[in-house]
Amino acid sequence: MSLRQWSRSEVQYGRKILDSGLEGARAGEEEFLHGRPLTPFVGKSVQAALVPAAIGACLGVLGSFPVSRAERPSRVLFLGLLGGAIGLSLGLAWESRRITESATRGALQNIHKARDEHWVEKHPVAYA
Repeated sequence: MSLRQWSRSEVQYGRKILDSGLEGARAGEEEFLHGRPLTPFVGKSVQAALVPAAIGACLGVLGSFPVSRAERPSRVLFLGLLGGAIGLSLGLAWESRRITESATRGALQNIHKARDEHWVEKHPVAYA
């Protein structure tokens, strides 16, 4: 097998693995949602993540005050926005953990199946 054939084969295998993973993630998401739309779930997750975002913003603003009372307002604003963004990210990750787990499980199942099929293609078993 030449280098060109080998690389083409590996790219096709990689594409097959990627497609299998994406298909499995979609199936896992559908399994979690049970046919309901994703938009209300995302809306509820964002709404629940606002509390950690507010806490993060407060911590970011308060974190700048012990250094100096004459802190520049732009730095205080930046730290507040940064804390809010971190809090919102963590809140969203926490609120969406169940759908993420379901999508990950589906993706891994499909990837393992594709890997097994590839192994059988490369190592055929002759039954007597």
